Amino acid sequence: MASTGIFIGLTEAQLLSIRDNALTELTTGKVVTSYSDSGTSISKSITMPARERFEEATLALGLLNPDTYGARTTVIKTDWSNYAD
Repeated sequence: MASTGIFIGLTEAQLLSIRDNALTELTTGKVVTSYSDSGTSISKSITMPARERFEEATLALGLLNPDTYGARTTVIKTDWSNYAD
């Protein structure tokens, strides 16, 4: 669950781009982090996992424009089955 708000302050276009890129990585699974074979190596540096980037961008979009992207809601669940005086 996004909680740091590191993308707050970015423009809507930047946030949509971050969210869309993260969603593409999540759905296609085509991100190569490191691979080597017979002397050939491929590596890609990822600063933040796609899932976390997606959640952070969604959080920031909700704060930027709640009417379009939905406001952040908090859900509290209470169970009174073990209530004691």
